[in-house]
Amino acid sequence: MNEHVQHNRAHRHRRGRRGLAVAVASVAAVAAGVVAATALAPTAAFAGGRPDSVQSSLNALVKDDGLPAALATVKGRDGHTRSYTAGVGDLATGAKVPVDGQVRIGSNTKTFTAVVVLQLVAEGKIGLDASVDTYLPGLLRGDGIDGRNITVRQLLQHTSGLPDYTDAPALSDFRTIQHRYFEPRELLDGALAQKARFAPGARWEYSNTNYIVAGLLIQKVTGRPVGEEITKRVIDRIGLRHTYFPTPGDMTIHEAHPEGYNQGADGSLHDFSEMDPSMAWAAGAIVSTNSDLNSFFTALLGGRLLPAAQLAEMRTTVPAELLGPGIRYGLGLQSKPLSCGGLLWGHGGTIPGYRSRGGVTDDGRAASITVTTIPGDAGAQHMAEALDAALCH
Repeated sequence: MNEHVQHNRAHRHRRGRRGLAVAVASVAAVAAGVVAATALAPTAAFAGGRPDSVQSSLNALVKDDGLPAALATVKGRDGHTRSYTAGVGDLATGAKVPVDGQVRIGSNTKTFTAVVVLQLVAEGKIGLDASVDTYLPGLLRGDGIDGRNITVRQLLQHTSGLPDYTDAPALSDFRTIQHRYFEPRELLDGALAQKARFAPGARWEYSNTNYIVAGLLIQKVTGRPVGEEITKRVIDRIGLRHTYFPTPGDMTIHEAHPEGYNQGADGSLHDFSEMDPSMAWAAGAIVSTNSDLNSFFTALLGGRLLPAAQLAEMRTTVPAELLGPGIRYGLGLQSKPLSCGGLLWGHGGTIPGYRSRGGVTDDGRAASITVTTIPGDAGAQHMAEALDAALCH
């Protein structure tokens, strides 16, 4: 959710995900042996190829940051796409990392959700600057919270002031909710029990709650489940063959995938690959691959999903440096400066077991990198550096 790395909110999120992860010593023992045995061995960058800078970056994430696995897909200036892996896909068996395997993409889901909302704006069914109460009357009420004063734009841009439902007590320990189903309204209630973070429009602060409301908005306007709308309007429209929005009760990853692990405070790991993603819903439930993510962001920035006017709104950004230096946030879309010049447009996602970072450039380069546990601050920085290197070198 998050993707899926924000002000003190980002710090709380990273700290909370690490601190609340499940500790399982037996898996940790296996992890120590398997990672040590495999991390030093270079993995072929692609069929018939030799390790390059991207491969070296992934090897370092495994060896130096202790991550079970890292995988990436990169489309370079030459237009060629290459996929990479490092580490092991299953700590219990030592199985290889599937090339371009499926992963939970966390808050990258937000961009899919935002696209559907903006399509409905283009169809005249939603007003971007209309209040949430226009469509969901009385839904948002609480301490400093009033849906009559929050616009659809503010939801998508994270300027609504809504508190984050992931801070609610019900989500304080992932051990108790790994296989629990949540109704979206349950998630929202966890946010409404808190005080507003600030007056709508006063500043920027990331909150997963915004996209729970956006999902409810889509359902109210279309009369269909948000997952079905995302599938019809985005996934099927551009042919993402390895991407899906899980249906209620679906806890599995359907295709070949690396196992995702949550790390306990003592460093031990617990397999979180099978989980009920309803706790992320329209903010972070989608399963995809690195190559499908590259295809999605390429299609989006290429104008295949939105009319020019709505894509321009999506790319109109406000400062979001709490996410990192130079980062700005639009409507479900981030921009980040690259060391070689220009901007990376994408999002990123974090959910128990996986963290993904990636995006595309205006000249057609694309890259997505995923690791199979939520890294510490150093690992997160190394992921950012690896992504920059993949696009710039």
